[in-house]
Amino acid sequence: MMASPVVELLETEYRRVWDRFYDDFTFRPSTSSLKWPAIKEPVASVTWSLAALDDPEYERLDRLVEVVEQGLKSCMGPSGTLLALDWQHTSYRFAPLGVGGPGQPAWPLSPYPDGDYYIYLSEDFRTGSFGHPWEQSLCLFGQEFLDAASAEVEKLLGQPIRRSGRAVGTA
Repeated sequence: MMASPVVELLETEYRRVWDRFYDDFTFRPSTSSLKWPAIKEPVASVTWSLAALDDPEYERLDRLVEVVEQGLKSCMGPSGTLLALDWQHTSYRFAPLGVGGPGQPAWPLSPYPDGDYYIYLSEDFRTGSFGHPWEQSLCLFGQEFLDAASAEVEKLLGQPIRRSGRAVGTA
């Protein structure tokens, strides 16, 4: 059990986690659309454009954040932890059941990629989200997480642009 519900990754672990993420997901950070998607999206994944989040009151964005957080919480169990990665910035390990509620610290980061790659990952790297700031997309992966969140995300964002790394037809 963690002493605090949110802890900053120290340099050695930060490097280890990011090195594994680069390797496991073939991460290729780039602002060039010719190099997107920036990760090898897992087999059980769905990616949406974030273009639908253009409402000035941020209601859709707030709801998206809530859906992703609830979906991740439902997959982690009472003692589960997640990694919250912010590319080239401070990253964290946190207990999703110990954040976001009354009297608790806020979730570190957001699923919405506000100017940088934001990533939530389970400790085994099988479940999580990948927010791409330049493609303006959000990829959710892990079958249990998709079962918990994808229907509601689709209501908010519309049809996905990719499933398991393959483009979705427009028909």
